[in-house]
Amino acid sequence: MNYEKKIKIVFLLFLILNSYFLIPALAAAPEELKKAVQDKSSALQEINNQISIIQKELDATQGQKKTLKKELDNVDYSIKQVSLGIRSSEINIEKLKLEIESLQYDIDDAENKIILEKEAIIQILRLLQEKDNEGFLLVFLKNTALSDAVLETQNLANLNDSLSQEIENLRNLRKNLKDILDTKSEKKQLIELENKNLKNKKIIAEDQKKNKQFLLAQTKNQEKAYQDLIGDLEKRQTEVAAEIEKIEEELRQTIDPSLLPIPRPGVLAMPVNGRLTQSFGDTPFSRAGGYRGKIHNGIDIGAPIGAPVFAAEDGRVMATGDQDKYCYRGAYGKFILIEHKNNLTTLYAHLSRQIVKENDIVKRGDLIGYVGKTGYAIGPHLHFTVYGTPVLMKQSRVCGLMPFGGYLNPLDYL
Repeated sequence: MNYEKKIKIVFLLFLILNSYFLIPALAAAPEELKKAVQDKSSALQEINNQISIIQKELDATQGQKKTLKKELDNVDYSIKQVSLGIRSSEINIEKLKLEIESLQYDIDDAENKIILEKEAIIQILRLLQEKDNEGFLLVFLKNTALSDAVLETQNLANLNDSLSQEIENLRNLRKNLKDILDTKSEKKQLIELENKNLKNKKIIAEDQKKNKQFLLAQTKNQEKAYQDLIGDLEKRQTEVAAEIEKIEEELRQTIDPSLLPIPRPGVLAMPVNGRLTQSFGDTPFSRAGGYRGKIHNGIDIGAPIGAPVFAAEDGRVMATGDQDKYCYRGAYGKFILIEHKNNLTTLYAHLSRQIVKENDIVKRGDLIGYVGKTGYAIGPHLHFTVYGTPVLMKQSRVCGLMPFGGYLNPLDYL
């Protein structure tokens, strides 16, 4: 093939490739697949809306007079909420799988573009190699007309420009492919996490049903028995609250501020996706007797039962426990305590389920458990406390082994 024909082929390939960047992907995902993803997104949004409605109904019951009927209604709300959470996880898994399927079309398209780009670069390099072997003197000697020699020299310069452009295109294509592959990998990890959530939510749903049977067994479905139970609970809660405040006030005096991180946002990550329902310290709710007249040693973040809870920072699981085994609904219920290298320790309480154990090493953002309303909790939420050193796991007089520490305002670090 003579040089002129090769030049035409290379420039035709160059034009095709550059127009390829301006037109839709040839291997685009089918419209049916795109619609399926949209339908799953809509279904997921509808499920989440229903979960939010139930959460509002649960919130509305707080502060009302406690009766057995209301308590059983709350348990039924919780069971329904967890069931919706299970369906949410199932739909999200289906959606993620469809998105991965759609991404495969983008991957195929990007790989095809890279093959064509490499071919264009190879063709240009071959031509440049031929011209390099020929030399400029031979180019001028073989062309009888000066204009032909000048044109061929200009074509050579254009080839060099084209080579630079194609190399840049190849670099961009490879980056685009890497981004798509990274997205696919992230979605696969999300599927693994959602499968874990689904498995645990099913266990939580069964636990909620058992809680209802336990309540009915304790009260024999009688209002008077329920009111007697509430009276005993309130007495126990008052004793536990007084014990916590006495010990933790003493521990607060031992905190060395110079060992703690400078208070600023981002020292700790928000441990759950929800809304702040109770702040730290001497709040209106605590003054009204919400914590049996004691101050609030953390913050409460409202979220549905079964919502995932994450580690606020890298650290080691110092302890886990379930105080309902010793003082039903009297204290923190199911909790996790994590110590961090920055001399802070974080407490996650009222959980429905823990998925870490003592001495486990966790990273910031790792899944550690799920929101619940175990222990002394009116509605589903995460109680989050931040301690300065030292922190103790100590036998309570009335509630088994529990954490005590010099508490700090979590909002100073979130």
